This record gives sequence, C-alpha cells and structure tokens, in this order.
Amino acid sequence: MRAYREAALDALGDPTRRAIFERLGQGPCSVGELAAALPVSRPAVSQHLKVLKAAGLVTDQAVGTRRVYRLNPQGIDGLREYFTQFWSTAMSAFQDEMNRQSATERAADTCEKEKS
Repeated sequence: MRAYREAALDALGDPTRRAIFERLGQGPCSVGELAAALPVSRPAVSQHLKVLKAAGLVTDQAVGTRRVYRLNPQGIDGLREYFTQFWSTAMSAFQDEMNRQSATERAADTCEKEKS
C-alpha cells in the first residue's frame, strides 16, 4: 500500500499530470480533449495518463475508437486516507507540544509565586 501511495504522490508532483488530474475531476475526457486544453502534445498527454493510471489515480475505458479517462475512486480514497492520517498525526503532535508548553509555564508560574 505504501508503494502505491508513493506512486500516486509522485505522479501528482508533476504540474502537467496534476492539471490532467484536476481536469478529470470535472468529468471523463479523451486524450484529445485533454490535449486541447494543455500546452503539450497528445503523445505527451498519453504518457502522463499512463503514469497516472499506473499510480491508480485514473482508469480508462474504450468508447468506440477513443479511450476515455476518469478518476479512479479507489485511488482518490487512498490519497484522502493518507492526508487524513497525516493531518491527524500533525494535529496530535501540535496538541502534545501545546500541553507541554502549558505545563512548563504553569510550573514556572508556581515557582515565581513561591519565591514571592
């Protein structure tokens, strides 16, 4: 699962792939439709889609002579779970640090009062 998640994050690290991914978030598209909206060739879009598909972020389906690409819900769920866990861990660490600082400040205040 870790390799799959890393492949998805790596795939989205490229601006063109991220633009394709975001466009597919609006609905399914063919390679030609995607290429028309981007400053890259159709073969380049196909290569980017190949990476996104290998990372599990998009799926494709033959429709006549075209291939139509769409986001893969399972791939999106994997990314969402990763960021939810990441955010929860970060917030927990932040809360622990705030509690530690608060305890240190209370101890310092107690020492000051005892000196007075």
